[in-house]
Amino acid sequence: MENAMNIQWYPGHMAKTRRMIVEQMKRMDAVCEILDARIPLSSRNPDVEELTGEKPRLIVLNRTDLADPAATRQWAAYFRGKGYAVLEANAKAGQGTGRFAGAVRELLAEKIAAYTERGQAGRTLRVMILGIPNVGKSTFINKVSGRKTAKAEDRPGVTRSKQWIAVDRSLELLDTPGMLWPKFDDPAVGMRLACTGAVRDEIVDLEELASHLMAYLGGQYPDALLQRYKVEAEPEDAGFTLLEKAGRKRGFLVRGGGVDTERMARILLDEFRGGRLGRFTLELPEVDGNG
Repeated sequence: MENAMNIQWYPGHMAKTRRMIVEQMKRMDAVCEILDARIPLSSRNPDVEELTGEKPRLIVLNRTDLADPAATRQWAAYFRGKGYAVLEANAKAGQGTGRFAGAVRELLAEKIAAYTERGQAGRTLRVMILGIPNVGKSTFINKVSGRKTAKAEDRPGVTRSKQWIAVDRSLELLDTPGMLWPKFDDPAVGMRLACTGAVRDEIVDLEELASHLMAYLGGQYPDALLQRYKVEAEPEDAGFTLLEKAGRKRGFLVRGGGVDTERMARILLDEFRGGRLGRFTLELPEVDGNG
């Protein structure tokens, strides 16, 4: 997904979030990062390493139901190789969320043993939950805690202030507002985020976005385009050409015989985000030379 449009989005409340994270970090036993399994690197905030320091880390690869299963296995191995614990989840359906408390305690086994030695058995563990907007963080927290506490909405940036949520008698989560980074240094990162809906559609060119997605799918998952849109991706086809082909097959024609590519773009993005097109991952660990 090269030569992507340059997307920049950094609302003021995200600067406030950074300050709050630094302030609260010293009280935390661990950090849990919620990532989109379709774009695990692109959905990581690059400031997290600096903000969280050496705190033990649990990576949650969320929305695995929408991601390529083979790619998810690669990503899980990639993060484990970096020393992180990994949990695969589909928070919307409650899959994987039941293993969260156990995964945290396994991650913090040495710390729990140290607390017990000091006569503090059962001491409450505190975990900060981090995630960019619209990565499914609120839904994950709701499933893990069994309560409707965090405000879940399919719009970027709706979890507004910090909230403490009890998972059980000795495990508490600190929810934070979803935060994106100050700027996208790599335009392809912004493109991937926009494809999954983590960036508001109002600030992107939908036809350009859909063309990039079509180009990627045509190169990596051509069978999906053939099955869903009856479009055969030729090696020389640009993304916009594929978008036009799909629109023509769907009968989205305008006066003069042209194709309503804007309508097709909206449908492609909607079907991609909703999983109706198939299960896709838009980037792979760097050893694979991803696009």
